[in-house]
Amino acid sequence: MNFGKVEDPSAIDFNLPPTHEQTKQVLKKQEASKFLNVRVGCAKWNKKDLKNFYPKGTKDELIYYTSQFNSIELNASFYRMFPADQFQTWHDKAEGDFQFSPKVPRLISHLKRLNESEILVDDFISNILPLQEKLGMVFLQMPENFGPKNMDRLEPFFKHWPKEIPLGLELRHTDWFQDKAISDELNAILLKYNIANIITDSAGRRDLLHMRLTNETAFIRFNGANHPSDYTRLDDWIKVIEEWYKLGLKNLYFFVHQNIEEASPLLSAYFIEKLNAKFDLQIKIPETLN
Repeated sequence: MNFGKVEDPSAIDFNLPPTHEQTKQVLKKQEASKFLNVRVGCAKWNKKDLKNFYPKGTKDELIYYTSQFNSIELNASFYRMFPADQFQTWHDKAEGDFQFSPKVPRLISHLKRLNESEILVDDFISNILPLQEKLGMVFLQMPENFGPKNMDRLEPFFKHWPKEIPLGLELRHTDWFQDKAISDELNAILLKYNIANIITDSAGRRDLLHMRLTNETAFIRFNGANHPSDYTRLDDWIKVIEEWYKLGLKNLYFFVHQNIEEASPLLSAYFIEKLNAKFDLQIKIPETLN
């Protein structure tokens, strides 16, 4: 994942911004209780990207991956419209309490840019339903040139999206986050349709750290820089998640990317260990060969 890549990560201020006031208002409406759903994983499971993660002789990468992690950010669904039987196959291979978070196909987000996409959305939803209990939060990533001038496309899309399927939105055009009036209008739409406001933590795009939740779910896409700072950045996220948990956070999706993906399992294992210790969780810590 080269998005937000920088030549010198040591020159970046990786401090996380303070929690947005909206997050406090949204979370305080939740009843005090423990986490309902905590998912940590990588963005890919193939051996080429996760080099040195799979033991020698591994025959099926997905089966092994699901024995080590409880989730994956399913980027494969972005590149093509997979048929229902493919999602059924993935469901059947996934061990135990595992969830997939499929990415909305680029045909819908990048080519159609949400316009006249109702039939495609219906097809996509129908295809992912075989994941059943292994379906996590679906996420919609819009291209960087999808700016506030396109805001009128969001509400019709969300209105058509089935309420039973949790959805998160990731926007990348910087104007969504720089103008308060635009941000407020965007968040009003997300709040109305219960769409999670995805947070992207990337070295070269600190503007995407809006820290502004729209429901009881935090969906965080962490893009490491293959640098020692990756670990201290994860420590900082533990502190923020603790703050949000005390406020009422119920669900956490935390997916680790790297410019060189082979380090993703190492960072994920480190993060899960910290989560388990902080929140008395029992998430399996992946075995790593590095």
